[in-house]
Amino acid sequence: MVDLDGRVAIVTGAGGGLGRSHALLLAQRGAKVGVNDLGVTRSGEGAETAAADAVVAEIVDAGGEAVANHDSVADVDGADAIVQTALDSYGRVDVVINNAGFLRDRSFAKMTAEEIVPVVEVHLLGGMYVTKAAWPHLREQGYGRIVNTTSAAGLFGNFGQANYSAAKMGLVGFTQTIAHEGAKYGIRANVIAPLAASRMTEEIMPAELLAAVDPTYVSPLVAYLASEACEDTGRVFSVGGGYVSRVAIVEGPGVVFDDIPTPEGIADRWAEITDVAGGREYPGGAGEETGAVIERVTTTS
Repeated sequence: MVDLDGRVAIVTGAGGGLGRSHALLLAQRGAKVGVNDLGVTRSGEGAETAAADAVVAEIVDAGGEAVANHDSVADVDGADAIVQTALDSYGRVDVVINNAGFLRDRSFAKMTAEEIVPVVEVHLLGGMYVTKAAWPHLREQGYGRIVNTTSAAGLFGNFGQANYSAAKMGLVGFTQTIAHEGAKYGIRANVIAPLAASRMTEEIMPAELLAAVDPTYVSPLVAYLASEACEDTGRVFSVGGGYVSRVAIVEGPGVVFDDIPTPEGIADRWAEITDVAGGREYPGGAGEETGAVIERVTTTS
C-alpha cells in the first residue's frame, strides 16, 4: 500500500483543478493537508478565500484533516506563511507539492514585462520560495518529498507561452539541483508535466479532450511521488488521461575534433553532432556530464 499516514503535505494552488485533486487524494491516503490557494483568476488577478476553504471542507467532511491558507507563493513572506500554517496546525511538514500558477499568453514579440514577471514569480520563484521555507524542516527531520509542476510547454516549448515555458523549464533545473542537495537528508524531489482539465486549459482544449484528461488521472502519480514508497529523485514524468511516462534529457555521442574546428568543419559533421541515438543520460548531474566530456576529449586527442 502507498499511504501517507502521519505525513503533512502542502499543496499550493489547491483550490481547484489539479491542486484540489492532489489535496483530496493525499488526504484520502492519510496525509494532513495544507490547502493553499490565493483565489486568483486564470490570468492571476483578484483574490478570494472561498476556493481553499471549500477544499478543506471537502476533506474534513470525508473524515480527513486539512487547513486552509490564502497567501501568495510569489513572495518570501507569503511562502513562509504557507509553511508556517502547516507547522502551526500539525507540527511538521513532510511533503511540498508546488502546483500554483496562472497564464498570461501572448506572442513573444508583443509580450510585456507585466506578462513576463508575474508568471515567472508565481511558477518558478513561487516553487522555490515555498520549498525554501520548508527545506530546513525537511533537512532536520531527515525526510521530505517535493513534487514540482512543469508542463509540455516548459519541456518542449509552445507558441505564445515564452513566459510560462521559461518558468516551467526553470523548475526542472531547480528540481535537479535540490535532488542532489537533498539526497543525503532523505529528501526526494521530482517533476510532473501534467495534461489535465483545469482553469488554465479549459479555454484552449476542446470539450471532448477535457473530459478525457480529468485531474484525477494525474494525482495518483503525485501521491506515489509524495510517499515514502518512492525513492526516485530528480526525475521528470509526463502524465495525463491514464498515460504515465518518464521524460529525460539525453546527450548524443557527439563528435571530437582533433583541432579547433572551422564553421565548415562543424557543418560537414552536423548529422553526427545532432544524432542522439546511442546517447546517455547524466542523472549524476552537471559534474558527471562535464567529466564525461573531458574524458572523451582527453582520450581522443
